Amino acid sequence: MPTAASDYAALSEGLKNLLGLSGSPVAFRFAHIKDEIPEGMAEAPEQLRHCKMVSMARHEGAVFYATVDRHLCNGGAWALGLRPLTESLQTGDFYFKLGKFSSRAACRRTIDRIPHLTPGETYATLYAPLEAAPFVPEVVLIVATPLSMLKLAQAALFEVGGRNTAEFAGIQSVCADATAQTFLSGRANFSLGCDGSRKFSGIEEQEMVMGIPAERLPSLVAGLEIVMGAPGSVKRTG
Repeated sequence: MPTAASDYAALSEGLKNLLGLSGSPVAFRFAHIKDEIPEGMAEAPEQLRHCKMVSMARHEGAVFYATVDRHLCNGGAWALGLRPLTESLQTGDFYFKLGKFSSRAACRRTIDRIPHLTPGETYATLYAPLEAAPFVPEVVLIVATPLSMLKLAQAALFEVGGRNTAEFAGIQSVCADATAQTFLSGRANFSLGCDGSRKFSGIEEQEMVMGIPAERLPSLVAGLEIVMGAPGSVKRTG
């Protein structure tokens, strides 16, 4: 696992060059106590959704942390271990009233299976472009086109083979699917995004989301360089 800032900068540059990313890969870390926040790191300027914070690091180069009072989305804050699940989410009323499910029971079955950290175990969430992270990331988040995700999927299997498995629900994509699940499982996960992340954080129609355990990043980038140049590999046109 890389420990120097220059290693992460090189990995970020490799991902951007190979995949033609729009913006940077995003470094993310859970801080369980205040002392885990790097000295001098700025706090989020206002209440924001986790997906918007990821977007700010991705597109604006923002480096900051967010405690529970800076998290605007209750579902995202719950998935990331910052606060308990609200009653309307727990019962299924919230998404049922939004018309996302045929019944409250269907919503409840989905909520019960959403990956999440234990409420209250997270003091703050940390964000930065991968190349500028002042902390050791635990998850690296990538937003990219389906073709780029295909190449990442191939790179994930390059060393030992097998099958990629993606788990998602069409809700809470960046917070639960790409961040919490990746952290808890130690496996990369793909998500199609959700209405909230596309509406509030600027994820485009042609983009998907992926969470990568930070310790797997060096081998994944190494594999990506090879599969991108392999005979028969489809090339980017842009």
